Amino acid sequence: MENSTSSPPKNEDPVIQEGKFFAAIGYLSFLCFVPLLLKKENKFAQFHGKQALLLFILEIASGILSVIPALGDLISKFGFVVFGIYSLIGVVKVLMGEYWEMPVIYEISNRISL
Repeated sequence: MENSTSSPPKNEDPVIQEGKFFAAIGYLSFLCFVPLLLKKENKFAQFHGKQALLLFILEIASGILSVIPALGDLISKFGFVVFGIYSLIGVVKVLMGEYWEMPVIYEISNRISL
């Protein structure tokens, strides 16, 4: 018979467990600042928070490009779809307790020091 207590899984790091909620909401647009400001000592939340911050910056840049007639609007919509998918995958990886290095995004976000 299994133990039905609400303790975290035995194989999950307490740092991941503590930072999971904050890291997950960080992928929701401007909420990327939540893990960066509220969980400064949590490596998991900071890892995902930095990637989420870069995605947010790229979303803003993509929105700015929409002022360019025709091509800018196309690029903007494509950017929002791509960054939205990245954010969704990021939330899933956070909930799975994984440090997922997003292609291209990770290399740049890793250089961010807060």
